[in-house]
Amino acid sequence: MSSPYRAIFAAPGARSFSAAGLLARMPLSMMGIGIVTMTSEITGEYGLAGALSAALALATAAMGPQVSRLVDRYGQRRVLRPATLFSVAATACLLLGARLRWPHWTLFVLVLGVGAVPSVGAMVRARWAALYRDSPHHLHTAYSAESVIDELVFIAGPVLAIGLSTGWFPEAGPLLAGVFLLLGVFWLTAQRATEPPPSGTAHGGGGSALRSGGLRVLVGTSVALGALFGSIEVVTVAFAEELGHKALSSVVLAVWALGSCIAGTVFGLLRPKGEPARRWLVGVCVMAVSMIPLQLVGNLPSLTVALFFAGLAIAPTMVTTMALVERHVPRANLTEGMTWTSTGMAVGAALGSSLAGAVVDASGAGTGYAVPGVAGALAAVGAFLGYRRLRSARERVSRRTGTSVPRPRGGSGAHDGDTSKGTNHGVGEDERVA
Repeated sequence: MSSPYRAIFAAPGARSFSAAGLLARMPLSMMGIGIVTMTSEITGEYGLAGALSAALALATAAMGPQVSRLVDRYGQRRVLRPATLFSVAATACLLLGARLRWPHWTLFVLVLGVGAVPSVGAMVRARWAALYRDSPHHLHTAYSAESVIDELVFIAGPVLAIGLSTGWFPEAGPLLAGVFLLLGVFWLTAQRATEPPPSGTAHGGGGSALRSGGLRVLVGTSVALGALFGSIEVVTVAFAEELGHKALSSVVLAVWALGSCIAGTVFGLLRPKGEPARRWLVGVCVMAVSMIPLQLVGNLPSLTVALFFAGLAIAPTMVTTMALVERHVPRANLTEGMTWTSTGMAVGAALGSSLAGAVVDASGAGTGYAVPGVAGALAAVGAFLGYRRLRSARERVSRRTGTSVPRPRGGSGAHDGDTSKGTNHGVGEDERVA
């Protein structure tokens, strides 16, 4: 492991809470596709399977920020455990209902309960933010590591979910996802030393994180980027099927994620200079431009190459997005703010996948790549329009809060072994994230 990553994981508890976050995040990539596979295997109704998956995505998008807002106010342990138990119980009932062929409306009610799953990625990033509040370079590396973990989850999760549900028994995929969630969240919340203190006892926050103009810009752009991600997945499967190699679509999409993994790993080794908002704008624009080659591909090898290079822009842009959230959102709403960007992507992915499916049905898979192309263009336009607000919003947030990211329980700030950084407790808002 390269030295910047070794340094961040040297902090007491860092390896443990990151590993717990990895386990608890597996349902993010397993539950939706697991429910689709389970439902189609049991009932043969792909329409019902897709509708349940869409309902899950919307439920998660609606409830995720609310769960995170409660976490900011009351703490991770007090909120995540009951929320997880509720979600896992709903999952168990959903599996039973699918097996016993309960009425369809009951399945939709149950899948809404499954959507109460907490945004574990935001919880882990909040711990990193509390741990390295005074060490922006180490926080940058930590966010990069988490972005790579996200990509690994999306590489391994669908393979596990589909393989178990088709090779063992239909409910196996979502069942394992529920087990991962339960074990991961309880492992994470057992680690009290690195848990950020709740705002209700430390800062007395209040109000929604969306009051931040900068966050609204990030969330709006995240919707467009989510549409880009969701549509690419649907169109790539259809494109591979048209060429007679549907099974290879998972390999092509894995190469796309691999490109993001590599870029995220390298990005974490760097110490970016200059304005983060500018880097974010450039990243969004590069993602938009990377959609152009997809309009020209005619076979799977060329598509694989195009998606690999398109993936290189993803992780750096997502890392910078989280850094901007940490910079612009009041400290008492940090977890909620991070969750809102994920929510925006989830909503966008649902819209993008639906639109892409309609375009593919009407005009074929080749035409379908126009959907991520348009989504990328919309993201770039939104980034340009919101750039000035993103730059100025940080100053208003700094004046409004005047506080630092809360230290973890029992923590002592940065554990990087570099006393030349992270010791200036008077660092201004503009200097906290490189």
